[in-house]
Amino acid sequence: MSETKNILPLSDAGTFHPTGLAKRIIPCLDIKDGRTVKGTNFLQLRDAGDPVELAMRYCREGADELVFLDITATTEKRKTLAKLVRDIATHINIPFTVGGGINSIEDVSLLLENGADKISINTSAVKNPLLINELATNFGSQCIVVAIDAKMIDNQWMVVTHGGRNLTPLAVSGWAKEITDRGAGEILLTSMEHDGTKGGFAVELTKEITAAVPVPVIASGGAGMPEHFLDVFQTANADAALAASIFHFKEIEIPGLKRYLHLNHINIRS
Repeated sequence: MSETKNILPLSDAGTFHPTGLAKRIIPCLDIKDGRTVKGTNFLQLRDAGDPVELAMRYCREGADELVFLDITATTEKRKTLAKLVRDIATHINIPFTVGGGINSIEDVSLLLENGADKISINTSAVKNPLLINELATNFGSQCIVVAIDAKMIDNQWMVVTHGGRNLTPLAVSGWAKEITDRGAGEILLTSMEHDGTKGGFAVELTKEITAAVPVPVIASGGAGMPEHFLDVFQTANADAALAASIFHFKEIEIPGLKRYLHLNHINIRS
C-alpha cells in the first residue's frame, strides 16, 4: 500500500520556490538485541529488519538524517552497540544520531568515535539535568539532542522515562525550556499516545513546543500517511518529522513523500 501513488507529477508544481530552512525526513531505527523493532505505544514489538541494511536503504532513498535508538540499552552492552553504530556509520553519508544508555562524557566520546554525528539522551537527562550542561560544554550544543517522551496525564502532557514506563513530575513544556537553557541543540519530541498508531502526530503539543523553544524540534510518533507530515510541518512548524514502521515496511516511501511535500509548498530537500 502507498498513499503517495496518486500524487501529481512534479511538473504540476508550478513556479513555487520555498524559502527558509528545509524540513527534514528522518527514519528511526529502534534497536533491540541488534535488530530493528517497532511497536505501538512503545509495546508489542515486532522485528523490522537488519539495521545496517535499513540504514543503507534509507540513505539511497534520500532520508535527510537517521536516528538509532537502543531501546533496551544497558552499560554492559555498550561496547557491542558501539560496534553496531560503527557498522552503520561506515555505510551511510547522512547525519546519524544515536541514543540509548548514554550517561556520561565517556559514553558520548565512544559513540562519536564510532561514527555518530549527534547523540540523544532522555532518561539520563531527567535523572541528572546537569549532564546536558556537561555534554553541551564538552561537545557543543549542535551535537546534543534531548529526547522527550510525552504522555497525557490528567489532561496535561507529562514527561515519562524508561520507555514510557516511569512517570515524572515534569510538564513537557517546562522541561523543553529547561533543557534548551541547559544547552540542548535539538529536541526529539515523541507522543506515547500517538506512537505506532498511524493516526497522525501530536500536532498541538508539537506546536506548543516549537513556539516555546529556540532550537529545532523533531516531531515523532503517529505518522501514517503523507498528510500527517504536511500537517506537522504546516500547522506545528516542526523542523523535522521522524517515523519508523511506515518506512521500514514501505507503506510510505521517502522519495514519494518528499515529492508530495514539495508539491504542497513545503521546503524539503530533494
